[in-house]
Amino acid sequence: MELNIASFPEPRPTVINSGSRILIIAPNWIGDAVMSQPLIAAIKQALPACAIDVLTTPWVAPIYRACVEVNHLIEAPLQHGKLQWQARLQLAKQLRLANYACCFVLPNSLKAALIPWLAKIPVRIGYRGEMRFGLINQALANPSKANRTPMVEHYANLLRLLPGFTAWPINTKPAHLHIPTGDQIDIQARFGREQIALDALYVFSPGAEFGPAKRWPIAHFAKLAALILQQNARAHIVILGGDSDAEMGQLIQTQTALPAVSAARLHNWCGTTSLNQALATIANCQAMVSNDSGLMHVAAALQIFQVAIFGSSDPRHTPPQSSKARVIWLHLSCSPCYQRTCPLGTLACLQEITPAQVFAALNL
Repeated sequence: MELNIASFPEPRPTVINSGSRILIIAPNWIGDAVMSQPLIAAIKQALPACAIDVLTTPWVAPIYRACVEVNHLIEAPLQHGKLQWQARLQLAKQLRLANYACCFVLPNSLKAALIPWLAKIPVRIGYRGEMRFGLINQALANPSKANRTPMVEHYANLLRLLPGFTAWPINTKPAHLHIPTGDQIDIQARFGREQIALDALYVFSPGAEFGPAKRWPIAHFAKLAALILQQNARAHIVILGGDSDAEMGQLIQTQTALPAVSAARLHNWCGTTSLNQALATIANCQAMVSNDSGLMHVAAALQIFQVAIFGSSDPRHTPPQSSKARVIWLHLSCSPCYQRTCPLGTLACLQEITPAQVFAALNL
C-alpha cells in the first residue's frame, strides 16, 4: 500500500516535562540494544518522573527487561527487511492511545520511523537514516562508520534533541544490566549430577551474526579450551550462541584435544538456551571470551571479566565498556575493513591472534 502523508496530519507539538510518557523504538541487534541503555538512563535522569516504554522484538526484549529504567515492554514480531504494513498500522493505532509525548527511533531504517509517525507522536527523535525526512522531525546527521563516536555516545547524543535539553550533559557511562530474579536459571541443574564451581565457569561466544570476518577461528577456540581445562581441573566451559552457532560449538568440542574426562567439561549450549538463560549464565561465570558480538556487550554490562577479540571491526567504535574487559586487536593496516568476509582471503587480523595470547589475557 502506498503511503499518503497528507492523510496523517502532524499534531501540534507537545510540551515535554518530567511526567511525560516516552517511547523508545529499539534496535534489532543485541549489542546495539545493550549500548542504548545509557541513553535510557540519561532520559530518566533528565525527566525523573517520566514513563519510558520500549517497542522491541521478542528476541531483543530480555535486554530491556534487564534495564531498571524501563516501565513497560511492547513486544512486536516485526521481521527484518519486511514492511508488514498492516501490522505496523495496527500497532500505531494502539500506541496512539498511550499519548506519548516523544519517541526516540534508534534504528536507521524508514520502517522503524513509520510506527511513531503513524501513531502521531509529536516529537520523533533520531538520526536521519534511510529516506525518512518528515517521519523524524528532530534529527541528527548520521556520520559514517569511520567518523562515528562509540555507539553508547552515538545514542546518548540524541538526548540533546529533546526540547529544552540542548545543553544537557551527555551520559556516556557504560551500560548496566540487572538480571531479574525471575530470569535466573539454576545453572547447576544444567550440568546434571555433577556439581560445578561457578568461580571456575568460563563462557565462550564464538559467533558473530555479521559474518566470518568477525569470528576468531574455531581451531583457536579449541586450543584455548584445552589450555583452560588443562590448567584448572575444576574448570568448566560453556559455549553460548544461537541455533546458527551450534555447529561451531560442536566443532570446538571435537577439535579440542583432551582426554574424555577433561572433554566432558566442555559444554555446547548453542541453540539450547533462551536469551534470558544466556544472560543469567554469563552473569554467573568467572570469565568470558568472545568476538565483537552482542554477548560481548552483555558481559561488559554485567561487569564480567572478559577477553574481547576484534578483527574486521573497530574497538574504538564498539568497545566493551567495562574496566574488566581486555580487548585484543592487532590493528593491521587492512583492519578495520568492516567486511563480512575477509577481502584478502587470509583473515590475518584474527588468525594471528594466538590461543596463548588470549590465555595469557585471562590471567589464569
